[in-house]
Amino acid sequence: VCVCVCVCVCVFVCMDLYMSMSYVFDFIYLLGRKVLDQRDGIYGHMAEYYQLRTTLENIKGSRELKTQVDLGCNFYVQANIPDASHVFIAVGFGFYVEMTHDEALTFINKKCTQLQRQCDTLTENSAKIKARIKLVLEGLRELQSISLPEPNEQQVVW
Repeated sequence: VCVCVCVCVCVFVCMDLYMSMSYVFDFIYLLGRKVLDQRDGIYGHMAEYYQLRTTLENIKGSRELKTQVDLGCNFYVQANIPDASHVFIAVGFGFYVEMTHDEALTFINKKCTQLQRQCDTLTENSAKIKARIKLVLEGLRELQSISLPEPNEQQVVW
């Protein structure tokens, strides 16, 4: 009877440890990946805004502009813009605002500052998630009495 009880307790403890490890690798890890994917998406938007800023700085003094427009499937046609002193900027939710070059550059700088703050927040959240993963894994190692080598400074959590 004593052996059966010990085996049952051992099985329950092992199942509990397995569930904890499953929680770490399934939930927290995926949450960390989701945060990093969101941050990467914001960095993509920032790159587009920086490219737009460079383009606006290049055409700032010109009134007339010749360009090529993509109609889709990499099919381009030439376009002549008689007055390039105003541009339309997407401000979000499908709305576009007509702005002068100086107004557009001011808007882009403010938008990039806002996006950088969002990236910083997501980076902090990512660091907190990484710390949570390490904490849970260390606790599981302690519970399982596993001795592992000292962690390397350059060890990547994900």
